[in-house]
This record gives sequence, structure tokens and C-alpha cells, in this order.
Amino acid sequence: MMRIRRIKQFPDLRIYMALTLMIAAYLLLFGSLWRLQVGKVSQFEDRIQIQSLRRVRLPGIRGMIFDRNGLCLADNRPTYSIALFLENIRRSGPWVNTIDHGMEVMEQVSQVTGLTPVVDREDIRKHIHLRLPLPLVLWRDIDRRAMARFAEQAGEIPGVDLYTQATRSYPYSPYTSHLLGYVGRADPGSMNEETRYNYYLPEMGGRAGLEKLFDPFLRGEAGGKIVQIDVSGYHHGELARREPKSGGDLRLTLDMEVQLLAHQALGTNRGAVVVLDPNNGDVLAMVSGPGFDANRFVPYITSEDWKLLSENPANPLLNRAVAGSYPPGSIFKPIVSFAASIVNPEAIHTVYDSPATFRIGRRVVHTHGLGEVNMREAIKYSANVYFFKTALECGWEPITEQALAVGLGEKTGVEVDYEAAGLVPDKEWQKKTSHGGWTDGDTVNLAIGQGFLLVTPIQMAMMTATIANGGYLYRPRLVQAYRAPDDEQFTESPVRRVGKMNWSQSALTTVRGGMHDVIMEPDGTGKRAAVTGFDYAGKTGTAEYGNQGKKQTWMIAFAPFENPQYAVAFLIEDGASGGTTVGPRMKILMEGLYEKIKTEGRVHS
Repeated sequence: MMRIRRIKQFPDLRIYMALTLMIAAYLLLFGSLWRLQVGKVSQFEDRIQIQSLRRVRLPGIRGMIFDRNGLCLADNRPTYSIALFLENIRRSGPWVNTIDHGMEVMEQVSQVTGLTPVVDREDIRKHIHLRLPLPLVLWRDIDRRAMARFAEQAGEIPGVDLYTQATRSYPYSPYTSHLLGYVGRADPGSMNEETRYNYYLPEMGGRAGLEKLFDPFLRGEAGGKIVQIDVSGYHHGELARREPKSGGDLRLTLDMEVQLLAHQALGTNRGAVVVLDPNNGDVLAMVSGPGFDANRFVPYITSEDWKLLSENPANPLLNRAVAGSYPPGSIFKPIVSFAASIVNPEAIHTVYDSPATFRIGRRVVHTHGLGEVNMREAIKYSANVYFFKTALECGWEPITEQALAVGLGEKTGVEVDYEAAGLVPDKEWQKKTSHGGWTDGDTVNLAIGQGFLLVTPIQMAMMTATIANGGYLYRPRLVQAYRAPDDEQFTESPVRRVGKMNWSQSALTTVRGGMHDVIMEPDGTGKRAAVTGFDYAGKTGTAEYGNQGKKQTWMIAFAPFENPQYAVAFLIEDGASGGTTVGPRMKILMEGLYEKIKTEGRVHS
């Protein structure tokens, strides 16, 4: 009989290891779940909160610009727009359902208000994908009638409401357009702010004129708000807000009454008028024609309007008062007189024959014959040959020295962009620009403000002011004072007196006397500008340019003759002559100024 042995069996070690791993895995999973659902719950809640919040930048409130008497020239006005809030009209399903409903709502509003839709399906689609938490503006800057209809009848239409924004306004444009400039939409990338936002509401930035030059000062401090959105991107309420702040204000030297007088005097002519206070250089008026309406640039100019302005042959965007360079013609003759008097003090008494023809080299100049005249009479009659002989006697160098000393050939620094420097030519300039060496013909041209000599109207107003006040040179000043956002009072800008000319009193008396005779004597070249009862002085000028015999026509003046309060440079392009074209227009301006100073009690009637 066989004997069977019993073998004792033990579980396989691999089973124990598998069980161990399974238990460890369950423990690890349990721990991870606990960590995610309990341990880090606050951290994930914060992350979800961040992902559902959006920062919206609110543009600052732009500062205002006033004239010297407190009249507001650049303001901010509220504009009312009709906006669609997509979170209130959302539809389930694909986005096209919400877009369809948005179009239906817009059509309802259109029927109620009478406004023609300007937003299409593509505009709504882009807004959904780019700016969903913000309202979609359907109509901007609606008129009072449409606003009243909306208020009365659109209350039952869901998802739409009036939306208010601040818009730049220029109540006296186009009279101030070249000075103030205009604003346009600012580029968010140029704001250089530390805070980053998800959305930027449109902000105005200066594009031309004072708006551009003082843009950092005029721009207010931006505000912001935090809005909560859902997973689809819809707006679900505002959690926090920081209100925007106002920018600084400017007060100009401009007198709007004088500005309007200058505009009226210029009329529809192409040209410029600059009026300075000769006692401090303040710009009382600066007009360039034709002008443009700066309000058309706000909030942006249409391509059609821009084309009309930029392609207009009259160039209305050019500020001729500071950016236009012109030969001055005979209004330059006072500088020749002063130069001659410095070289030879007796030049003010010198008498020259001034016939109708004058030979210089092979060239024969034909002009008006006046016989024998002295310096005062030569200014009165604008005797070309007299100044030919005077310039040849004293030389061209003293003339250019005086021109440079009085501020010609360089920018005045007035607070307007795109200012031109003009040109005072000399021997070195002629060599450098391949115009040959300096000749007597160049001296003769310089003597009557022709040739390569170029000036701007504001430079000639500055020269006139220097003659009016007895030789003190002031740089033109346009910004009289400024007020920072946190200040209650304005801070005055300094008057820019830069020196005194070395003109003798006898030379000043002679030149000023000749300019007085230009206006006040019945045979003066500026007699058409005379105003009954108003004693003032001036000088006419006519400068030919181009090959077609066209003429730039000028007149400078200061008034009253004793104790001058206004210095004027008046230019009209393509006129007949300074006396016949500008003279009657200058009379219109001076009549207005005369009435103004009588009304203000500054002279006796």
C-alpha cells in the first residue's frame, strides 16, 4: 500500500505584491482626490474667479482749452448712442442664433427711431469674438428726435439701451482748426501704462495742433472696471470700478473776438492773418484760409471726407500762418532801411533818384518812376530803385544780419506744429545749393524781398511788432497759462522776450514815419486800408513767384500809431498787389479793432 505525503501550500508572493500595489494605488487616488477637492479647493476657486474676470480700461477725461477771456474753444460733450447688450438677447445653440436675434432687435429699433442700420451680421460676429463683454454700439451720436423716439417706444425691446460717451467738441471750428488741431482714436499700444487691460474703450489722442503738442498734458488719467463673464464670454455684472480723471487745461493768448475779425477780413481768400500784441508777443489771432471743420475728425474722419480735404488743391489742412513760406516783397524794406542806418547813420537822410528803369549788369528792371526821394518817402511810395541803390551801397551782409537778428530764417517756436523756418540766403548758402556766387543781382533782389528770401506770416508779424514797440524782440506766445489736473488756479507761462535790436531812435522814427504815411497819406501805397479817425501805420508788399507772373500780396501794420496794441501780418495768395488786394481787407480788420479798443476804453473816439 502506497503512502501519500501532504504538502503544505503557501500563497504565491506575486499575489501579495499585487494586492499591495492595488492598495497603494487606491490610497494615492484617494489622497489626490482629497487634495484636489478639499486641500486645494480655494486655490482652484481663485483661478476660476480670475478666468471669469475681465479688466476694461475707461479713457481719461480730456482737458479743456480756453481763449484769454475764458471762452471754451475745445470741450467734451456727451454723445448718446444706442447699444445692444448681447448677454440680454443670447440664444441657445450656435452663435448664428444669437446673431439672427441681434439683427431682429436692430430692425425693431430702426423702425421705432427711423434710423438706418449701419451694423451688419459681420459686425455682430466680430464683436462676439473680440469684445463680447462690452456693449455693441448700433448707432453713434444720435440726434434729439431719434433719442426721444427711442425713449418713448423702445422700452419694451430687450437688450438695447442708450449708451453715453464723451466726445471732443470744437464750438468755434473752423475758425480755430489750424491752431487747436484735432483728435482721433488713440493707439492703445502707445499709452505706456503699467496696467494691462483685456479691453480698451476708445480714447481720443491729439493728431495735430495744440491737441497733438500738449497731448500728454491734456489726456486725463484712465480709470478701469472689472466685469464678470460666464464660460461663453457674456457679461454678468460689474465687480469694481475706478473712475477716470480729467487732464490739464490750457488758456491761450488768443482773443476770440480778434480771431473772428481776422477771419472775416480774410474772407474766402487763400492766405493768412496773424495779430500779435507788440508789448509781449502774445498771439491774439492766427487765421489760415481756407480752413476745415475739426469736428469732422471726431471720433474719426470718413475716407470720403479725408479725400476731399487731402486732395483739395487749395490745401485747407496747411496752416499758412506758420507753415507757409513766401517771398515777402516790399514788406521787407524796413529791414533794409535799418541795415543801411547801422552801416551809415546818415542813410536815413540820403536822397536817391528813383527812375522807372534800373540796369544791373545785363538786366534791366522796369518799375514805377518816383524821382528823387528820401528814405521815409521811399517807404511811403515803395520806391524799388531807391532800395536797390541803398542795398548796393551798404552791402548784402548787414541786411541778412538784421533779418536774422529779427528772427527770420528760423522757427519762432510758437506752440503750433509743422512750423517752417523760412530762408535768409547768403553767399555760403548759394554755393552749397549750386546757385553760383553772390552777385549784385542777388543784392538787388534781396533789397525788395525777392529772390531766394522766404518768410512766414508769423515771422513778419514778429518783425512788425518789433518795429511797433521800439525794437524789443518777443517770440510769439500762444499758451498764456496752464492748469494741472490737481490745481485750482492757472500757472502763467513766461513772456518770451529775447533781446533788443540795435536800431537808433532816428532810424526808428524814419521807418515808423514812412509806414505811417503808407496808410495815412492820400498817395501812400496802403491808402485803401485807411480807417477814418484811426491813426495807424503799415507797409504793402507784392512778390512775384513762379514763371507765370503770379504774385503773393502782403500788408503789415501796427495800431494805434502811438502806443501800439496790435501788430498784423496779412497775406493773400495770388492777388494783384498788396495795396489793391490786401489793403481793403486790412481795412475791414482795422475797423473791427478800432471799434474794439473804443468799446474797451483804450482810446478816445
